[in-house]
Amino acid sequence: MEVLKIATAGSVDDGKSTLIGRILYDTKSLTTDKLDAIKKTSKQRGYDYLDFSLATDGLVAEREQGITIDVAHIYFSTNKKSYIIADTPGHVEYTRNMVTGASTSQASIILIDARKGVIEQTNRHFFINNLLRIKDVVVAINKMDLVDYSEETYNKIKADFSELMSKRDYQDQKITFIPVSALKGDNVVNRSNNMSWYTGESLLEHLEQLDKKDIYNVGTPRFPVQYVIRPKTEDFHDFRGYAGKVYGGELSVGDDIVVLPSKTKSKIKDIYFYDEKYKTASRRSSVTITLENDINVSRGDMIVKEGDLPTIDKQFTANVCWMDSENLTVGGKYVVQHGINKVLAKVDKINHKIHPDYSGIDSEATSLGVNDIASVTFKLNKPIFYDQFKNHRTNGSFILIDTQNNNTVGAGFIQ
Repeated sequence: MEVLKIATAGSVDDGKSTLIGRILYDTKSLTTDKLDAIKKTSKQRGYDYLDFSLATDGLVAEREQGITIDVAHIYFSTNKKSYIIADTPGHVEYTRNMVTGASTSQASIILIDARKGVIEQTNRHFFINNLLRIKDVVVAINKMDLVDYSEETYNKIKADFSELMSKRDYQDQKITFIPVSALKGDNVVNRSNNMSWYTGESLLEHLEQLDKKDIYNVGTPRFPVQYVIRPKTEDFHDFRGYAGKVYGGELSVGDDIVVLPSKTKSKIKDIYFYDEKYKTASRRSSVTITLENDINVSRGDMIVKEGDLPTIDKQFTANVCWMDSENLTVGGKYVVQHGINKVLAKVDKINHKIHPDYSGIDSEATSLGVNDIASVTFKLNKPIFYDQFKNHRTNGSFILIDTQNNNTVGAGFIQ
């Protein structure tokens, strides 16, 4: 079954956790004991309704404060799809958590409180979706029940958000506006009878009809070799296969390929999945490939189509989200983990710090603190083969690792 990963973002009290809880409830995805616990706690708190936010806020601090702090992953399925919701925090101090949760998502939901409209945090949430090139974004205008399901309010927020859209640099995004009430269930799973003026789909109906090929940036295939298979058995004495995962496109038997970094050329002979042969390996499939020539290929090498080579260089510039309490500074040395390869890197230059509320840049920045986002140039001790993130989400991203304690201290997206 197709799996769709969705990132969510919303400011304090926008109702994000309630929205997710409502989806789980209306799709009958809550276990009996979880539902009983929600009913019991809601009653203890004196509510005359079920507090669906209790279905997602798992940390004690989250339940006590009524906010989302860490990224939680919620799983549920319908007859059409399986879903993974990355419930990400919306507070500015948890920007790194939001980037982490959204970086692997194919779609996103941004919540707006109908009473407050577009606020500074909305700018930040949309900026991160734009930075991460998330192609399908739903703007869920929540708490419509508290504004008497007003079409005028909905249209005002839609117009304000459209102004924000004019500031983005990623024009391929599809933005869908849906008025909802997570508490009452309007337009979440089922269409609302309270907003006859809205003729679009409910939130779940929209997600159900998303085609994954329409929400990915179509890139060229990249096949990082994770393991060289040499069985050395009587039946497979001469077998030499290269196991890995296909990213960004498809590879087929007969394709002319180049192995990086050696730039040796060959042709794909066979594609295996376990003991079965296939003519084509689709995007994100884990397979074993054999080549017509007996050439030298090792773990960490990359197989690409001839004529579709990535950039091979010892330097690159990337947008970096800094995640560590120790500042990033010019001259600092880190390990860049790009795919399965690790390369020692030095910070050559902080070009500018980016204000994620679309208020501009700081060209005088000399260091990055936790949750800062900036354009940074790195120099490496050996070349890597990369693509721009806007063209290839997998081969254009990396993480930074502290050389002293092996902590992940940053995430980067190559420009």
